[in-house]
Amino acid sequence: MKQGSAGVGYWGRVWVEFKKDSLAYVSFFFIILLAVTAIFESFLAGNRPIVLVEEGKYYFPVVIDYPELRGEDLRAAYLDDQDSFAIFPPVKYSPTESDFFSVLAAPDGNHFLGTDDRGRDVLSRMIHGARISLSIGVVAVGIAMVIGIILGAVAGYYGGWIDFAISRLIEVMITFPVFFLILTILAFTEPSIYNIMIVIGVTGWTGVARLVRGEFLKLRQTNYVEAAWALGSGDRRIILKHMLPNALAPVLVSATFGVAGAILVESSLSFLGFGVTPPEPSWGEIISQSQKYVDFAWWLVLFPGLAIFITVTALNLVGEGFRNAIDPKLKER
Repeated sequence: MKQGSAGVGYWGRVWVEFKKDSLAYVSFFFIILLAVTAIFESFLAGNRPIVLVEEGKYYFPVVIDYPELRGEDLRAAYLDDQDSFAIFPPVKYSPTESDFFSVLAAPDGNHFLGTDDRGRDVLSRMIHGARISLSIGVVAVGIAMVIGIILGAVAGYYGGWIDFAISRLIEVMITFPVFFLILTILAFTEPSIYNIMIVIGVTGWTGVARLVRGEFLKLRQTNYVEAAWALGSGDRRIILKHMLPNALAPVLVSATFGVAGAILVESSLSFLGFGVTPPEPSWGEIISQSQKYVDFAWWLVLFPGLAIFITVTALNLVGEGFRNAIDPKLKER
């Protein structure tokens, strides 16, 4: 028997509506592809083989660090012995490996996206930089969501002076320019990827808190919440089981926009020298190198700039697509 839309469930109906937006749908799979690239970065770019067969022994240098292979140039070693065999990543260069004979080389058959001022392969650095950019975006937004959900839920559920205090705290945080606040905090901390994640997350929770607070204020008036109060359910059970699951839909959409914003902030910080510490690769750090060579090393600007632009645009399209799917009235407007 054919299943009707009533049996699909809420998120099933949201997904059906989301697929109707072709741009958002394509962007969604682009983000999935980018996430897979970030997870399997070492299998796509690196100077160590994925599989190495030497004297009848199998090695997997990408995932296991073998003491007997340390310091050995595996790209040349396996060619000297006909009994050896190796499968290398498509891009056979490490993101930190320098080739001083190919400094600022334009894109060619060896370096598909060229090299930087230290002879490092730009494509390899962009692949590994995808992991850093996405990690910062996801972790920072995760921190912001935890803080925002807790404070917003408490403010919206209890109301009164608790709501007043948390609302004033949100307003105080909003008055500070977030980017300059991040710069100020990072000026007093040691530069590291973890500090960037924490600082972006700690300063970016206000939007989530306001969303959750607004949803909880609406849900307090619903019949099932009033019934739960009448039956004597505890606050914790009402918040976690009855109210929070029904308030998360707009928060998840906001999180998508938040990841895009965090990637932009990280790129800006790296461009200004406050971001990821070299030689760790990031898209903003590659663009930062281009300042001295922008007149002729166009590839240092074009390719990482396109990566940031396309990724942020795709995340925004996905967020807008889910927002319209959750509330179709927004699309009509």
